[in-house]
Amino acid sequence: MYENILIPFDGSDEARKGAEHGIDLAAACGATVHALYVIDLPGAPRTVYIRDDEDEMRERYREYGEEVTGELCEMANAEGLDCTTVIRSGSPGEEIVDYAKAEGMGAIVLGSAYRGKLGALLGSTAEKVVRTSGVPVVTVREQMND
Repeated sequence: MYENILIPFDGSDEARKGAEHGIDLAAACGATVHALYVIDLPGAPRTVYIRDDEDEMRERYREYGEEVTGELCEMANAEGLDCTTVIRSGSPGEEIVDYAKAEGMGAIVLGSAYRGKLGALLGSTAEKVVRTSGVPVVTVREQMND
């Protein structure tokens, strides 16, 4: 059914739920997992001091991204799956959709945060991915206790 499944992963509880489901789906299909972490630094005025701090912060995010995508690949490998790690910079929703299209993903599986009864049903990144993706998207929400 799917040869490649993209699992965006930032290490959060929501992302972990999505990752677990994505790995289960990949195992059922014999698919390769693509673990994606997106470095999202909001724009800021570019003074010399801020730029130095931004470079350091970007490096910390990259290291964290390597850590969490490695963790996701360990989970996938434990299920006998091949896994590729990818780190990109930019807007998470756009980077997820762009990667899925460029690399021919069969599906995207991601966790979504619960934002309250009056909030959106999906987190902003998940919502953007669902609205703009040309490939099937599976979202997994954490259980809520009402």
